[in-house]
Amino acid sequence: MMETPVLQAIDINKYFPGPVPFRVLTDISFAIEKGSFVAITGKSGCGKSTLLYILSTMDTDYTGELILDLEILPKNDMKLAEVRNQKIGFVFQFHYLIEEFNVIKNVMLPAMKLGQYPHDMIEEKAMQHLKTLEISDQALKNPNQLSGGQKQRVAIARALINDPLIIMGDEPTGNLDKKNSDIVFGIFKEICSENKQTILVVTHDPDFARRADRIIQMEDGRIIS
Repeated sequence: MMETPVLQAIDINKYFPGPVPFRVLTDISFAIEKGSFVAITGKSGCGKSTLLYILSTMDTDYTGELILDLEILPKNDMKLAEVRNQKIGFVFQFHYLIEEFNVIKNVMLPAMKLGQYPHDMIEEKAMQHLKTLEISDQALKNPNQLSGGQKQRVAIARALINDPLIIMGDEPTGNLDKKNSDIVFGIFKEICSENKQTILVVTHDPDFARRADRIIQMEDGRIIS
């Protein structure tokens, strides 16, 4: 029996405005099943990051429909901010940790913003994720005391804190060496198989993409396979 898709894109089109509008995405349609690990790949400039920003609700200037968790996503910013915080976890190429806060506080932030659980429960949960990612010994350090690979693991813990339906990554290993890229890939793979978490990653690293469950290949703003 087919799983219900966690995320569905239906005829997504995107133009960049200008004297002559430039079409960046053309008729993008696909569905992502729960618990799958999907890589979107293609050459630089093919539209994959633009697509991810639409899928992640950060860009609402497109035509077509996005369905997340069986609901058509509105384009209202307030409503989307809520959906984003509850249902989507992000890992970017740059970790975007807040230097003034220690590691555990950085991980706790999205859950504190969501406000569904008391502070001590959020702290316990954050610590649990840091343990899973084998960096709980760094919990009280500030981000500037960590290596690049450790910072990216903290960013993954932060993405997991609200138990999102889907984790999205924009070149999450783009700034890492081979060893740390492999560690991050392993973490994603494990999150996927152990927690049945859905993962969607944009990458130009063919080695990373090859090891995902499914590859969506893009060229010139279209899906070619």
